[in-house]
Amino acid sequence: MMRKVLPRPVNAMMDKALQALLEGPLLLAGVDEAGRGPWVGPVVAAAVILDPMRPILGLADSKKLTEKKRESLALEIKACALSYCVQEASIEEIDELNILQATLLAMRRAVLGLGRQPQVVLVDGNRLPALPMPTHALVGGDGYVSAIQAASILAKVHRDRWCHALDQEYPGYGFASHKGYGTAKHQQALLALGVTPWHRKTFAPVANILAQSRSDEA
Repeated sequence: MMRKVLPRPVNAMMDKALQALLEGPLLLAGVDEAGRGPWVGPVVAAAVILDPMRPILGLADSKKLTEKKRESLALEIKACALSYCVQEASIEEIDELNILQATLLAMRRAVLGLGRQPQVVLVDGNRLPALPMPTHALVGGDGYVSAIQAASILAKVHRDRWCHALDQEYPGYGFASHKGYGTAKHQQALLALGVTPWHRKTFAPVANILAQSRSDEA
């Protein structure tokens, strides 16, 4: 099956290959992830097939939107899209496979979980999940491809909600604010409160604390 990395357009004029995909008649799904970098929790991926007859205003890279705007757009995406699916790869899968392979697994699950099978898939980034249809990696795609932007919003909203729930279960770590990323507050909480069952044990900062704890017990 065709798998290709498409370059990011160097100016406002998209290259012809990408433009043909976006404007063509094929049913297209956009795919993006959230949560590769954090020390805690699953990595999340979303796939979205937008309805060209129901355009959604305000789509953008989720990182450039406020939390309130992401939440609002997520509701609109779910109401207007032809199909969408949000999936995870667990912390166990992250620790077993590594974060890259777990991310690709979550992406594959999201695409295969769509209610309608896309004819072509555009993935943000430069690595591709194994899929049965033509799939293209698009570096920086969340900056200008609407279906990828919609996927990035759904993935980010899903993971942020997960972090807010975890913050209720484990107060003191600051999960609702730093979303599991390696901030100074998160590092201090790990040292003071210890590693939770939801931390990624193969990530170096967590692994180092676990190793030190085992050494202290020896």
